[in-house]
Amino acid sequence: MCGIAGLLDLTRGQPAGALKHTAQVMAGALPHRGPDGEGAWADELGGLALGHRRLAVIDPSAAGDQPMTSADGRFVISYNGEIYNASQLRDQLGAAGARHLRGRCDTEVLLEACAHWGAEEAVRRAIGMFAFALWDKRERILTLVRDRVGIKPLYWGRVGQMIVFGSELKSLARAPGFAPELDPAALAAYFRLGYVPAPSTVYRGMSKVRPGHILTVGPNGAISDRCYWDLATIAAAGSRLADPLDVTQATEALETLLGEAVAARLVADVPLGAFLSGGIDSTAVVALMQARSAAPVKTFTVGFEDAGFNEAPHARAVAAHLGTDHTELTVTAADALDLLPGLAGVYDEPFADASAIPMVLVSRLARRAVTVALSSDGGDELFAGYDRYRLAGAIRMPGLPRSLRRAAGGAIGAIHPDLWQTLVGALPGRFDRPGQGDRIAKLARVMRTDDDDALYRAVLSIWETPGDVLRLPGGSAEADSVPEPIGTQDFLSLMQYRDSAGYLPDDILVKLDRASMAVGLEARVPMLDHRLVEFAWRLPVKYKRRRGRTKWLLRRVVQRHVPRGLMERPKMGFNVPVGDWLRGPLRDWAEALLDPQQVGAEGVLDADAVSRTWTQHLDGRHDWTNRLWTVLMFRAWAEKWR
Repeated sequence: MCGIAGLLDLTRGQPAGALKHTAQVMAGALPHRGPDGEGAWADELGGLALGHRRLAVIDPSAAGDQPMTSADGRFVISYNGEIYNASQLRDQLGAAGARHLRGRCDTEVLLEACAHWGAEEAVRRAIGMFAFALWDKRERILTLVRDRVGIKPLYWGRVGQMIVFGSELKSLARAPGFAPELDPAALAAYFRLGYVPAPSTVYRGMSKVRPGHILTVGPNGAISDRCYWDLATIAAAGSRLADPLDVTQATEALETLLGEAVAARLVADVPLGAFLSGGIDSTAVVALMQARSAAPVKTFTVGFEDAGFNEAPHARAVAAHLGTDHTELTVTAADALDLLPGLAGVYDEPFADASAIPMVLVSRLARRAVTVALSSDGGDELFAGYDRYRLAGAIRMPGLPRSLRRAAGGAIGAIHPDLWQTLVGALPGRFDRPGQGDRIAKLARVMRTDDDDALYRAVLSIWETPGDVLRLPGGSAEADSVPEPIGTQDFLSLMQYRDSAGYLPDDILVKLDRASMAVGLEARVPMLDHRLVEFAWRLPVKYKRRRGRTKWLLRRVVQRHVPRGLMERPKMGFNVPVGDWLRGPLRDWAEALLDPQQVGAEGVLDADAVSRTWTQHLDGRHDWTNRLWTVLMFRAWAEKWR
């Protein structure tokens, strides 16, 4: 795992020294991604320079240093990631007559595979997570590649007559002449979703290479973007061609595939562990990991003092049953307050997933003992684990004409949220919570949507109308990268696809990558082995949700290793008691960022809307946690990066 950066000067007017210096400066913004080494390389005739920061995980010798030149001298690579089938690719290269490889590093295997088969064929053969820049010195072609599901990040854009690229936006910002300009459409999407969807970034003119895509820049500056692994096609095909497996066969196949994915991610020349929440996904990964380890696996979790958010006891029980070497940390509001000033430096776009707080803290905890940690991200998307799938399916009211559903939504929405709050407050105490009226109002809005795609979008929306808080011209148009629905009649599959194509790479995997790499920790994600992803899409819906139970088939695998009683609990997720913290220990921090004069002077947000939302949250009748968190994370980001 590493950090990459570089530039292509289309004028080809810079000397090698200047090119190399710029690449070094850009890569110098990423020392956290690669604390074990650095390098830079330049091609004056081609106008190209590559920079690199290295985190040595496999073959820490100098044989793995980057940028690396191919044996024939034609190609140079700067690479971030891990190729888990590198040994098999090495054998295939040997059989195909490729020259002898010098070291054991997967970088060299990937580079020679690109030299021998071409970049697209090489990544089609590769199993892993990766983002890399490949330079063809002879043809003067730059190739930028990102892995299939978007585990590893890769940004690019134009700065004057240069194409710049890197693992994080902060490296691009160091390119000479970089002049940041906010993208209103990207910000509108951020305030709806809590993250900036690919291929957009918060800056106009800067983009993300999309998952499963190859971007090439030719000698004349012409840019080509092609897809080598398309989730939409895989999802559509899977819906039509479900595997005809019975329950026993499907369970065996899933355990075999996941076990192979876990085993492949245990190869490392450094200490290795895993994140463990005690939920279905992390328990599955750790159980299969422990089954393949002669020594107790090191596991790590964070918990909270608030029992309603605390998964630590569940993780502790699973760890005890599996016999792992377990470490846990209890996160307090004080811990969050200490972390918050630096959070915008970790996520160099506005990022409003509050679970970034425990993700950063558990990564710090793990890094004290290991350099690599397995994560279970992806299980909810593959096996339909999110509660919103059940809720959205119920709101959709299958079998009822849409006109009646919309009429019912209109009737519910005709009652003001404050009145709903008062009515709900008359019920027993467990129903009387802040924001119940707002939740009912949102339910009404969701019910009034015209189609399934709009319903799903409404369920996810934080600010249903981002223009209510944004003042930037053009903020009413929203960036949205997710392709059109896959055409399935199955609403659950539609939601899974939307999450897998958007929420997973742009929120979940961003959170994991930045939090782990901020401390030089490599996070590996066996659930997102592309073979497992393709298998999951071929499973019938009844193997994902059955009789109200989520992740039905994955639960069958877990129950082979862990008693059923340890898994029988409500889904909690990686939630954080931010709403209560904002009314208490985080209030001073929040009020400083929400100061009306500063918000108004910035000219991006509507200061009155922000103040009104804050006041309503503080009075206890409304729960605007998510809306406020988008504003706070934007303001914290703006103070750091603007």
